[in-house]
Amino acid sequence: MSHEPIPDVAELPWARPAGCPFDPPAELGRIREQRPLSRLAYPDGHRGWLATGHALTRAVLADQRFSSRPELMHYPLPGLEEFTELPPAPVGDLTGVDAPEHTRYRRLLTGKFTVRRMRQLAERVEQVTAEHLDDMERRGPDVDLIPAYAHPVPAVMICELLGVPYADRDSFQRHAAEMSRSDATPEEQFAAYGELQAYVGELVPAKRARPTDDVLSDLTTSDLTDEELGGVGTFLLGAGLDTTANMLALGAFALLRNPGQLAVLRGGDEDGAEKAVEELLRYLSIAHTGVRTALEDVELGGHLIKAGESITISVQAANRDPEKFADPDRLDLNRKATGHLAFGHGIHQCLGQQLARVELRVALPALFTRFPTLRLAVPPGDVPRRPGHQNIYGVQRLPVTWDQVLS
Repeated sequence: MSHEPIPDVAELPWARPAGCPFDPPAELGRIREQRPLSRLAYPDGHRGWLATGHALTRAVLADQRFSSRPELMHYPLPGLEEFTELPPAPVGDLTGVDAPEHTRYRRLLTGKFTVRRMRQLAERVEQVTAEHLDDMERRGPDVDLIPAYAHPVPAVMICELLGVPYADRDSFQRHAAEMSRSDATPEEQFAAYGELQAYVGELVPAKRARPTDDVLSDLTTSDLTDEELGGVGTFLLGAGLDTTANMLALGAFALLRNPGQLAVLRGGDEDGAEKAVEELLRYLSIAHTGVRTALEDVELGGHLIKAGESITISVQAANRDPEKFADPDRLDLNRKATGHLAFGHGIHQCLGQQLARVELRVALPALFTRFPTLRLAVPPGDVPRRPGHQNIYGVQRLPVTWDQVLS
């Protein structure tokens, strides 16, 4: 184990290159080249760690001696430094609890999000995408792809999966959109989360009284309390929407900027679409940064992580690690991107990853099949991006157009 002092990284790099909306901050790559595990100065004065190498990042995510509880964390990105202590995760939020509480929730949910069950939803995803593509076609060219397509497709699917009544879906989508709006203040986001939580809280007793064929109704037969059911439902509704919506929009943007790779997607079959989605997940890494805190002293990469020290895991740096992926800064839809960490790893690996995969494999090819002349309606530099320090990266709007076919 090395006892040599490691110079601190003064702050976590988060500003992305101006002309490269799909690339991580260049400084992350330079840090990774020097050492895959670095000391990091946190905005609140904490001296913790930064993992940028793929192998080390994966090791941290797999090690239950590192906690994901927010009240134990020091946060590396600007904006929360005035909080000396973050509150515990809301009840039912699987990402912010450790075993055995996490194990209890996960065990109840895992069987409802299996590969087989999610693939059975593919036909319904095809119907939903077709409906929204029809609507885009009726409205004519010049639309913002996010509200027209990228947001509603996963919103409809997660609502149907959880059993949100059709009449309530517009209200749900408004609250979810407000919660994830990039320019919303923390107060506005908390208020939107509270509205969503209150809605799901009212939905739970209705599902107990009149269960239907959906995940929330299934869970009413478990030992979860109404508060826990409401929390799990709120967590799933929020988690199943923002990430997939951003992947759809940013993935479409990346393909429009890489016509050679778009041609690969267009010319591929179902297996090709599967491979393309995995590469886009790796290349874009929209859930780019996480934090864990050591519950005890842990030796990692030849260094001692002391109990109580936070370690920032840079998924975007790990997914561009040349030790794992050859020529990692190039989008290559023919690449076998097995082993990427876009959905995390270990016990907290994304529960809804198979649903997201099905949605992306269907929705991206369908978009470019329906509109073969689809293109940006503004210069690429005018597409507004989410701030790099937000938890989920993406674009705020994606104006597109296409050539109408005269009948």
